Amino acid sequence: MFPPLRCLLVVSALLLATPALADETDVPGDLTLSGSAAVVSQYRWRGLAQSDNQPAVQAAITLNHVTGFYASLWGSSAKTGTGPIAIGGSEIDLAGGYAKEIGFSGLVIDGGVQGYIYPDAAKANWLEFYAALVKSLGPVQAKVGLAYAPAQKAFDLAWTSPRRSNTYIYGDLTSGVPGTPLTLHGHVGHTAGGFAFGRAYLDYSLGVTVQWRKLAVDAALVGTDLSRGDISRGFLPRYLNYQGCGAAAACAAGFHRMAKPVGVVSVTARF
Repeated sequence: MFPPLRCLLVVSALLLATPALADETDVPGDLTLSGSAAVVSQYRWRGLAQSDNQPAVQAAITLNHVTGFYASLWGSSAKTGTGPIAIGGSEIDLAGGYAKEIGFSGLVIDGGVQGYIYPDAAKANWLEFYAALVKSLGPVQAKVGLAYAPAQKAFDLAWTSPRRSNTYIYGDLTSGVPGTPLTLHGHVGHTAGGFAFGRAYLDYSLGVTVQWRKLAVDAALVGTDLSRGDISRGFLPRYLNYQGCGAAAACAAGFHRMAKPVGVVSVTARF
């Protein structure tokens, strides 16, 4: 099946399933179900383009239990470009974890495991373990987290790095603007290991969300601290030897396009 069409069918199935499952008569009282559907100007993951800087459609479903255990399913369309990030036409993420407030401190712990599945690039499938702490202080919510991917077959494809594991450390700040439908958000993360794009790098985002009922419109600046020179000195020589890329200068420009700062706009409906 044509990859984008496959992902659209997955997204459609999620959307069709969400309203029915969300009915209180269908879900036991100790379970809650939430879902979302979004259109984004491009899909960026940890600062890097996953859809060749093209628009994508995404959807998610999360099932929560009163004990704190949860399971989620997330899907996105994608677009394979000519660069080293080639995940096929779609991505499906499965996650399971536990999130709970510690006593009455307002501090929430969250941890679990997530699998990344690429139907059209099966050799790239991988999983990681994650943990985070979340704390609200008035209108501000702070989150710090760590995600670790142990050695696995997917890293055999990571010819840009000798590492066969990956560590991601990040921090988020979110704050509503009192008296307005606006929410400000900021993020910074650090990638080191098999997913390093030429070298260990920082990614960041800074944006604002406008909420109207169950519809949210978000605009953010998303990028990394990687320069074209970093890419030329980092993995580009290995890439040229690995599968060929034509002129090195042209490749560096094309690959840097996947990492340089860009504005991303999204429209999300929640259920």
